[in-house]
Amino acid sequence: MKEITRINHVGLRVRDMDVSREFYEKLGFEFIVGPVGPEPVAIIEHPSGININLILNVSKEAPKKNMLMEADLKYSGYTHIALEVTDYNSAKTSIEELGFPITGEVEYKGAQFFFIRDPDDNVIEFHQPASRV
Repeated sequence: MKEITRINHVGLRVRDMDVSREFYEKLGFEFIVGPVGPEPVAIIEHPSGININLILNVSKEAPKKNMLMEADLKYSGYTHIALEVTDYNSAKTSIEELGFPITGEVEYKGAQFFFIRDPDDNVIEFHQPASRV
């Protein structure tokens, strides 16, 4: 479909707006507005143009578990967001300095990527393509 130009935003269901906002602000995202709408949603945006909607309607009874990544049954759905970086080592150092645990690290055909989890166990990949190594 030629009309599609880019991803507009990613929606993440989170338990606590303040905790998630603080986490993503440490990654350079800025709070735009929220909560707004019937869900409700808070909107954050990175200077690079990446927009995330923090969806604030987690059921209190829901276990704190990433059902797509940690359940024995493999459900369909989005498993992670991959953020492209210009300097893998610098990005990794920044994440380590923030005190966020790196949960995985891979090099494949020259591309390098590592993973962290946000406060709700959503997976975030930091990815440097092989063409930029």
